[in-house]
Amino acid sequence: MTDIISDMPIDDRPRERLLAHGPRTLSDAELLGILLGCGTYGKNAMQLARELLPGGIAALARREPAQLARYRGMGTAKAARIAAAFEIARRLSAEKPIEHPAFDLDRTGAALVSANIRQRQERLGAFFLDSREKVIAQREIFVGTVSQAAVSTRDILRAAVEENAVSIAVYHNHPSGDPTPSGHDVDFTKQLHKALVAADIDLVDHLITGGHQFYSMKRKGLF
Repeated sequence: MTDIISDMPIDDRPRERLLAHGPRTLSDAELLGILLGCGTYGKNAMQLARELLPGGIAALARREPAQLARYRGMGTAKAARIAAAFEIARRLSAEKPIEHPAFDLDRTGAALVSANIRQRQERLGAFFLDSREKVIAQREIFVGTVSQAAVSTRDILRAAVEENAVSIAVYHNHPSGDPTPSGHDVDFTKQLHKALVAADIDLVDHLITGGHQFYSMKRKGLF
């Protein structure tokens, strides 16, 4: 029994089919098989890929790299490749501007709640807006631990300048599920507001998501 994809008949090789006909023509297992590259003794990459997908792609994406690494035929290198692929896909999705061109607090808050509801790490990002408060770009700027993100106002200011933004709306999530701002959140927001004012950039809001809710620090008058 073959244990590497290159030993398969050429017409059955996912990589060659992808190059000839495009990635959309491949099944989930075939795409995953390309990432794996090789299988293990008695099990080729395609067989291993199928064994990893009983619950589909979404279920696989939720598994921790350490769990995948312990699976027979995986190891840390393959687990890391899979985790990296899912993270690239997630970041690409997060960087897409929201569908409506103008920044709208309630619609944006609801979209962020949906995007962050299953996140286990604290993540901070920003919407960069033009003079009419239309979204120029969206960036995820920091990824932190389960409890906090290492945030630098300087890096956020630099990103705003790079995007030529007139104003920005910052957001982050609370993995605990409670969107209520901490004392650190309030202090950081006030510090960021001062830094942006000095650069003639307006802070439109700082949104915090947690569970099925979001909290607007602007509406609560916290800066």
